Order: sequence, then C-alpha cells, then structure tokens
Amino acid sequence: MKGPTFDQERIHVNLCSLKKGGETFELVVDPDKAVELKERQGDLSIEDVREVLRAEKVFSDAKKGLLASETHMREVFGTSDPLEVAKVILKEGNLQITQQFRDRLREEKKKRLVHLIHINSIDPRTGNPHPEKRIELAFEEARVRVDEFRKAEDQIQDVLKKLREVLPIRFERSTLTIHLPSDVAPKLYSTVQHYATIVKEEWLNDGSWRAVVELPAGLRVDFIEELNSKTQGRAQVELVEK
Repeated sequence: MKGPTFDQERIHVNLCSLKKGGETFELVVDPDKAVELKERQGDLSIEDVREVLRAEKVFSDAKKGLLASETHMREVFGTSDPLEVAKVILKEGNLQITQQFRDRLREEKKKRLVHLIHINSIDPRTGNPHPEKRIELAFEEARVRVDEFRKAEDQIQDVLKKLREVLPIRFERSTLTIHLPSDVAPKLYSTVQHYATIVKEEWLNDGSWRAVVELPAGLRVDFIEELNSKTQGRAQVELVEK
C-alpha cells in the first residue's frame, strides 16, 4: 500500500536522502543551508533543522510526493516526529542537489581555494606569491578535482599535492618587525590586526609603536604597501630572516 502523498508542485529537486533499515527516507532541503549545515560540527537543534527544510515532511520518494510511513519511521528511528527524524537524515544522509547548484558550489569552493593558496604560499624560485590567475591555470593543467561538499580548508592539502605537479609552490609565513610613528600608530593598529598576528608589541616613550608580527607570505607585499601608503612612506618594516 502506498503512503500518503504531498503536493508535487511544491517538491524541490534538492534532497537529502538516507537509506536505513531497508527503507529510503528523503527530505526536501534548501541547498545552501543544507551544505552549510553539513559542514558544521556538533549536534543539530530543531531550529537548525527547520532552517534547512523546504517542508517539514519526511518522504519515501520526494519526487513522486510520497510521504514516509509513520510505522517505518518509528521502527527505524524510534519516533515518527518528522523533525526528529530529519535531524538524523541531515546528519547521516547524502545530499542530492541539482547539477546547476553543484556547479555553482564547486566554482565557489575553487575560488576560495585559489584565494587561500594565493595569500598563504609563495613561488620558492622568486619568494613572491603566485598571481591568482596563474593558480587558476594550474588547476586546469593539473586537473584538480574540487569537492563541492568539503570545506576548502579541509581539502587544501590534497589540492596542493596535485598543483605541485605543475607549479612550484610552498606554504610560508613571514615574520616582520614594524615601527609606526606616533601620529598614525593608533589609527593603523586595526590595519595590522587585519593582516597579521601580533607576536610582540611595545608602545615607546615618544608615542610610536613597535611590533613583531606574523602573516601569510602572500600578503606581505600588500601589507607593506598599505602601511607605506597610509604613513607616506614613514613606516619602518623589516623582514626577519629565518
């Protein structure tokens, strides 16, 4: 006997599906919020679940509008409450999203990876960061596969392994000593914090500020240029050799 149906006109093609206890259970989800939830760690609240669902229903076949049997849900999940069941499906299930959304998500992850590599790495032959366009080209040359469902930070080491087949690249952080004049030091403190981690700092008797900072090597040139621009070239910046 078929289960009850749900208005098929409202069924969205982006799903989260779980096969459990010999049955298939599906949710109709907002793809952006579902991916965001999948990337998070920890337990899900009912409010988290409500944010993701397009409809507070559990389906046996969402595309046909067939609702899951309450009896089957109780047997498999110990409850027929759709929100409690949905928590398990979202945690353990697989996202089934449209190709259009998948392509968009993959492109966003690729851009994030390119940016992270640009600001955190250098060309060991020159000591300078690779331009983002060169990194993008290396993605194509090395046939890098971007996983749209993994955080960019979680897959960056796998990506680097492939990129190094076609592009000399090294992750590196730079340590700098900086000295800012008293009339601009307070205003530029937040600028320094935006780019770098302050390792050591000292306010001198004349009101000037001296510090040792660390930052991704790829940001070093931009950081120094911004300090020089905002101090009319009066910022003193030196690279600490390792």
